[in-house]
Amino acid sequence: MQSKVKICIIGPSYPFRGGISHHTTLLFRVLKKKYTVRFFAFKRQYPKWLFPGKTDKDISNIALKESETENMLDSLNPWTWLNVAWKIRHENPNLVIFPWWSSFWIPQFWTIATIIKIFSNIKILFLCHNVIEHESNGFSKMCTKWVLKKANFFIVHSEEEKGNLLRMFPYAKVKQSFHPTYGIFNYRNFDSQEERRRLGLKSNVILFFGFIRKYKGLKYLIKAMPQILKNIHVTLLIVGEFWDDKEEYLKLIRKLKIENWVKIIDKYVPNEEIGRYFNAADLIVQPYISATGSGVIQLAYGFNKPVIATKVGCLSEVVQEGKTGYLVESASIEPLAKAIVKFFREDKTKDFSKYIKNENKKFSWDRIVEAIEALTGINNL
Repeated sequence: MQSKVKICIIGPSYPFRGGISHHTTLLFRVLKKKYTVRFFAFKRQYPKWLFPGKTDKDISNIALKESETENMLDSLNPWTWLNVAWKIRHENPNLVIFPWWSSFWIPQFWTIATIIKIFSNIKILFLCHNVIEHESNGFSKMCTKWVLKKANFFIVHSEEEKGNLLRMFPYAKVKQSFHPTYGIFNYRNFDSQEERRRLGLKSNVILFFGFIRKYKGLKYLIKAMPQILKNIHVTLLIVGEFWDDKEEYLKLIRKLKIENWVKIIDKYVPNEEIGRYFNAADLIVQPYISATGSGVIQLAYGFNKPVIATKVGCLSEVVQEGKTGYLVESASIEPLAKAIVKFFREDKTKDFSKYIKNENKKFSWDRIVEAIEALTGINNL
């Protein structure tokens, strides 16, 4: 029997791509099993001149979408912001959930949340993928505070982010909940050897997956490759759209003379192809300089793949040293190289993968629903 509690969610979904769109859609999917939920999604997201990638539209043949999604919010049309706000006021839900990840959404979310607060007693929860976005400036931090001030509750993905939020709002009602696992993209069991042949990969394979941005520290992994190759044969597979100057990375690869051991797939990967790259890899590496939550680790765990990551943000909370992978200091080269060599020399693939499979229930979508319930008390209404 479904609860009488009503929830509204505002955020991205299909036809838009990316981790936040996937996360918000899956949250809607799991919440509506138990509650009455309306999902007010975007009909226009970023203007072309602002978006660093080729397109913000999802090109997947197997799209992640829900038929009840209402694509109403236009990022550049304030009338749609007001329309969504008044629809929520009319619906009068017990809770409104906003995902938070980028200062681009300051005017839209501030407007909607302000109208809700002025004209109703509806509670607001901000699910913060980043409390403060990566590479932000002082002005965007100040404006972010204006928006987040509207919330009654907060969910964050790491203890570090919880600390960041409490420095901003010392008395905030906040709960930490791990980023759930994306097992949903494990559509089929791609044969690892077949995928390696198709991609032209040699021997052991390490995968760097996702948009290439400076805070993700890819240059440190590239710089570690010569040390790794002195000990073992390994191919670095880089899969993701470059949001930085690609030529800088290519120059570094040429300078280090590792061109034969690096394979670059410069594109956004549609849902049905994600498994090709994760199944082709032995190990996922995240050499991030800074991090909050990580959808890539949860993608890796969805494919039972071990991870080597840096000790930043939630990464050190999600990767269990010597069980699901290894942790190294950020902005490091030698420790990163040693950890990768250690993984292959000690042949940890089977042991780590088995442990990940057993631990994945800790990162289920039910856990984030339980966190929302415990924080807001909606399950007791």
